[in-house]
Amino acid sequence: MLEALEVFGAGVAVKELGSGAYVQASPALDRLFERSESTLVGSHDGELMRPDEVHAMRRVELQAMQQRGAVLSEHRLDVGGRRREFSVARVPLDERHLLCAWLERTQEKQREVHLQRALAQIEQLQQEVEALRRDAQRGSGRDELTGLQHLGPFNEQLQREIDLSTREHREFSLVLVALDQLENVSDAQRQRLVEALGRLLRANTRAMDAASRVADNVFAVLLSGVGLATAHSRMEQLRRQCSQQIVPYEGSDLGMSVSLGVASFPHSSGSHDALLEAAQAALRHSQRRGGNQVSLASIPLGG
Repeated sequence: MLEALEVFGAGVAVKELGSGAYVQASPALDRLFERSESTLVGSHDGELMRPDEVHAMRRVELQAMQQRGAVLSEHRLDVGGRRREFSVARVPLDERHLLCAWLERTQEKQREVHLQRALAQIEQLQQEVEALRRDAQRGSGRDELTGLQHLGPFNEQLQREIDLSTREHREFSLVLVALDQLENVSDAQRQRLVEALGRLLRANTRAMDAASRVADNVFAVLLSGVGLATAHSRMEQLRRQCSQQIVPYEGSDLGMSVSLGVASFPHSSGSHDALLEAAQAALRHSQRRGGNQVSLASIPLGG
């Protein structure tokens, strides 16, 4: 068993709980504790660790014996003159013996720390850029948080697009985009997600298009002169960009997922309100399918 577990990179030992001595130890665990010429067998934690570390080990060992099941714990130990991070799984073998599998995570933890620092730096830079954008756009009639059009001007542009497309017998598309999985998200985290989605929408709309925040977590996009198939392709690209987007918040990545509903004029509907209802129905379909989806509005028979 010790050899089998060692294949997965774990150092493995068996301890006798009464004496606290190691009665078996794999070569990987000997190396982990820098026993180059001797083995841990017969040793006690007091010979390997500081008193506070020994106490923490003993507490988790007793917990595993009481639960009669596997217990996983994290430990930071001074080994070889430096701090090292370990994950330790413990499983009772009988009333007296405990199987312990050690896995060093020092490098992994260091990478996590470096990643947290990098994300914090990205977050700070993004906030500085957003502050500059808000200052530059102040008084421009755009939403301060997202930099997108307010709903009133957006609806006016949508009506102009309907009138123009009616006269010239051409298509355009209306898309509704909603952030997914916000049940356990704080207000501050929600703001970061809204800002990030605003940036992506600004980057993915042309000068003749328009985008607006229509509700707390819902956005509308007008794709001028774009038919349903092309709109679907563009919004599928946006969905993938959102799923790959890093949204830093206090040293971690919030991630992002969106649901999208796409309707087109005149195929989905030929009026302002009906077109919006068609896009809403398509959005709800994406959400019912679990989110992170692009759905197309149905085309009425004879439409």
